[in-house]
Amino acid sequence: MEYISKIFKKTGMYSLISSIVFVVLGIILIVNPETTITVISYIFGIMFMLVGAYKAANYFINKGNYDLYNYDLAFGIIAIVLGIVTIAYGKEIIAIFRILVGLWIIYSAIMRLSLSLKLKTLGADAWTYSLIISIVMLICGIYVMATNIIMVTIGIAILVYSILDIIENVIFLSNIKDI
Repeated sequence: MEYISKIFKKTGMYSLISSIVFVVLGIILIVNPETTITVISYIFGIMFMLVGAYKAANYFINKGNYDLYNYDLAFGIIAIVLGIVTIAYGKEIIAIFRILVGLWIIYSAIMRLSLSLKLKTLGADAWTYSLIISIVMLICGIYVMATNIIMVTIGIAILVYSILDIIENVIFLSNIKDI
């Protein structure tokens, strides 16, 4: 039983850390949305190009070894092109980012909803708070995905989600004994 408690604590801590990362992301989006979009697209673009350059170089270093299975040159060229596209079309790619963040929030809300129902079956008092928080999180996720809004509003929705997620994690971690 103690093993399961350790797993729950570890899972709760990972979730708490991801929520804190989302708090930081939300604050950054609120404070400086345009620069954030540009910086994110440059960071990802440069990362893709570096991976592409590494893979292309790796192809020539390993040439002659397992050539039949060596796709590093093709992978490298694709990654470099993807990096260039990411830098050039950063604002368009941010729309995809908005959808991915919304999906993550919805996934997290559904997991929290499931947890609140499990807490109810165990007779834990905090299940109603957990249920309310998960419903608000679900609404935030749908809002982020469904609206074509400015980045500040996305930042606010991410921040609200993150704070609710942190509260939910604290409730979960404090009720591990009941589980």
